[in-house]
Amino acid sequence: MTGTEPRSFARAAGVVYLGYFAAAIFGSVLADWKMNAGLAVACLADVLYAVTSLLFYRLFRPVNGMLALVAAVFSLFGCATDILGQTNRSPAGLSPLLFFGPFCVLLGLLILRSEFLPRWLGWPLIVAGVGWLAFLIPVVALHARVVIFPLGFLAELVLMLWLLIKGVDEARWAAVESGRCASAGATGRR
Repeated sequence: MTGTEPRSFARAAGVVYLGYFAAAIFGSVLADWKMNAGLAVACLADVLYAVTSLLFYRLFRPVNGMLALVAAVFSLFGCATDILGQTNRSPAGLSPLLFFGPFCVLLGLLILRSEFLPRWLGWPLIVAGVGWLAFLIPVVALHARVVIFPLGFLAELVLMLWLLIKGVDEARWAAVESGRCASAGATGRR
């Protein structure tokens, strides 16, 4: 990570992630109160989540660049779909969960493979991602809502807190990064 310590970068991702959580919760409260500012704050939450996703791409690129890119694209599509839905411009029947589900699964897999974050952080995200996809089935959504929403919230909350408090193991991140650079150099790619 040129010019930036990985732990500081991970903590910056945690700060933006915290901003997303605050904006999402505040926007939801304002929307429930039928306040016009709720839409603006909810859209701000999506923008912060998009930034978090890009920071995650950079953080996890050494683990598997293609997987990190696909995860980021899924998340960005989810954010765009959510903003369109907030403004009543989303294509009928298109749920952001169609994109956020795979994003959470891929992010969980990247954590499992990373070596610089505890593996146990990845499993709840994978389960939450599968839950978001299952939520797209109306009968599942009706009965599993009380489980899926808290699980997704907790999985991401724990990751955010870990990034804020602990960051990443810098030595392991550097080893993963140098391994990626060495293998890219051996094949002539970077």
